[in-house]
Amino acid sequence: AYGDVYHSKNGGPEQARHVFLAGNDLPMRWQDKSSFCVLETGFGLGLNFLATWLAWRADPQACRELQFVSLEKHPFSAADLSVAQAVWPAYAEIAAALRHHWPPLVPGEHVIRLDEGRVVLRLVFGDAMATLPVLEAKVDAFFLDGFSPARNPELWSPEVCCHLVRLANSGATLATWSVAGSVCRALQDAGFSVEKRPGFAGKRQMLTGRLG
Repeated sequence: AYGDVYHSKNGGPEQARHVFLAGNDLPMRWQDKSSFCVLETGFGLGLNFLATWLAWRADPQACRELQFVSLEKHPFSAADLSVAQAVWPAYAEIAAALRHHWPPLVPGEHVIRLDEGRVVLRLVFGDAMATLPVLEAKVDAFFLDGFSPARNPELWSPEVCCHLVRLANSGATLATWSVAGSVCRALQDAGFSVEKRPGFAGKRQMLTGRLG
């Protein structure tokens, strides 16, 4: 539908760790906290969630509760996720647990509790322009991972950026692979200070930001 890809051909898990985890200074920022909340603008194949969950599991100082809120307009079925996720053997166990609890593909919010309830995944199925205005969360880190701004401009719009600010905790951070001028301006106008960092693999730059 968008003529785009879900992750870099140079390695999806590596991209998730470089752009979204390291870009938000994780796992350091969640350490020794009672709770930490991530909001992602495109769940896709679940790669960023799986990478975050595995990093949380491996961190002896991880926050007591990890909340992960993810928006998705076009969710996959559990069967299709099984095929796609099979190429990431390091995530096999947790990916199977995710698929076991995968909700029906109906619009609205679906809450999945994993790892004895310490990982709370809130999947929000529907158009972000309809779901973001009514969403409630206190977000510490944003993973901006929609399709390319040139292909899916709505998900990078000034309106979306303003909703992110509404949902953000003080000092919230963001990371994305996109360094499009329109994205930088929308984030800055909403109140984020942004900077470019070295990108993943063949991409020269990526974008990070902080609120307040």
